Amino acid sequence: MPFIDVNTIPPIEISPGIRIRTPHLNHLMLSYLEMEEGTVVPAHNHPHEQGGVLLKGKLELTIGDEVRVVEPGSLFLIPANVPHKARAVSGPVVVLDVFSPIREDYAALFNKYIPTEPASKTQGPQS
Repeated sequence: MPFIDVNTIPPIEISPGIRIRTPHLNHLMLSYLEMEEGTVVPAHNHPHEQGGVLLKGKLELTIGDEVRVVEPGSLFLIPANVPHKARAVSGPVVVLDVFSPIREDYAALFNKYIPTEPASKTQGPQS
């Protein structure tokens, strides 16, 4: 899976108006995050390091005690266990996040919706 077309991965809605697509390896996870205007990823923290780049829109991002409105091309790094939240402002937002180690909760969702092996076209119904 070295090359991925994000449009071939079904989005998973983790909260109303917030969708992710999370391909991953053993120790690294990508998260293609789409947020509708006004949606909020509430303040939370996790043991994973997180980096990201805003690809589209404007995002009010809080990391620790610092709040900034970031625009496309902005990069950010969030150390493990630091509280953070995000709010889409002025339209929809697209973010590419990277997690290390992988987020087990997202991996479980991804694996639930993405079969690991394609179904055989020659097999009939199983009894």
